Amino acid sequence: MKYDFETIIDRHNKDSVAVDVPKSFGPQGETKDGFSRIPMWIADMNFACVPTIQEEMIQRIQHPCFGYFETSDAYYESIMKWQENRNGVKGLSKENITYENGVLGGFVTALHVLANRGDYVLAASPTYTGFQKCIFNNGYHLVTTKMYLDENGIWRMDYEDLEKKIQEYHIHVFVLCSPHNPTGRVFQRDELAHMYEIFERYEVDVISDEIWSDLILDGYHHIPSQTISDYAKMHTIALYSLGKTFSLAGIVSAYHICYNKKLDEKLRKEASLSHYNTMNVLSMHALIGAYKKEGYEWLDQLRHVLTTNVDLAFHYFHDEVKGIRLAKPQGTYMLYLDCSDYLKAHDMCLQELLDLGISYGILWQNGEPFGFKNTIRMNLAIPHSLLIEVVDRLKKYVF
Repeated sequence: MKYDFETIIDRHNKDSVAVDVPKSFGPQGETKDGFSRIPMWIADMNFACVPTIQEEMIQRIQHPCFGYFETSDAYYESIMKWQENRNGVKGLSKENITYENGVLGGFVTALHVLANRGDYVLAASPTYTGFQKCIFNNGYHLVTTKMYLDENGIWRMDYEDLEKKIQEYHIHVFVLCSPHNPTGRVFQRDELAHMYEIFERYEVDVISDEIWSDLILDGYHHIPSQTISDYAKMHTIALYSLGKTFSLAGIVSAYHICYNKKLDEKLRKEASLSHYNTMNVLSMHALIGAYKKEGYEWLDQLRHVLTTNVDLAFHYFHDEVKGIRLAKPQGTYMLYLDCSDYLKAHDMCLQELLDLGISYGILWQNGEPFGFKNTIRMNLAIPHSLLIEVVDRLKKYVF
């Protein structure tokens, strides 16, 4: 392997929420002495970033002046090249790209442009908790259409319910998460086309969070929502970030793509009102470093590592733990477990199961806030040897 995804990096006291959590993780959970604590909750990879990111940032830091600056052509050119080579997007120009202080910041700006406070906003459930907080905190109301597991164990959209909710709540904005967090579903072109046929029928605009678009597992391919149709291109605000792809959440480097000139002007105006939506010069250089040719190679290798991890975890739960329902993720590095049958069979509540895992150092996450009861979300972006250790502890002590 050209890049190292196996070294276990000590992140303690290095500004990491993932590992610098209290010994008691959760209402009752406390880790037993002698067990290392393995972070599997927040969506934060435990791998070193591609070296060109640090190299680009260090080179800039070596110059002692950090005054006002303009976004460089290299920044825009890196994004245009990346979108074309990774996602097949052609015709993208710098005028279609705007920096955002994080995907959620861009999400709120888009909400303010597309909806009025008090409006109902529609999303698929399970729903990323960040969307929920942004919607509620800014005076909107969340309505959800529930996804379901089909007979083949694949998460599907309920198109009939989707259309029903649009009509019932007079929906003007839909929140698309593609690939989907927390299920790991990578929507296919025909599925997205079906959604957009409904959106066009009712003149619904779309905020599309595509932060996971690079983290597609082997055998699958991301379809940018704006490529589905002319309507999709002109009525979708797509949000991207380095945060998930390159584990750079702490750097804050996101951007939106919008092809509708009038809509984009409104977005830029709304974003300007706070006077806070301004790029950090190191964020610019981090993106340029990430989108170099080494970043392409690093990502291809990472995808194979994540695919191997997903295979191991999925087959363990699917084949060896009776009462756990799950789909095999097609993208992201999250696993979403429905523990309902297991809990019923063992006369347990979800918190007892969570605490049991935490007591043996498995820092997994309560999945109920995403929308489905008795669920757990697990982050599989850890060195494979650590995942083997996790599965061993689950076998011996938890299940």
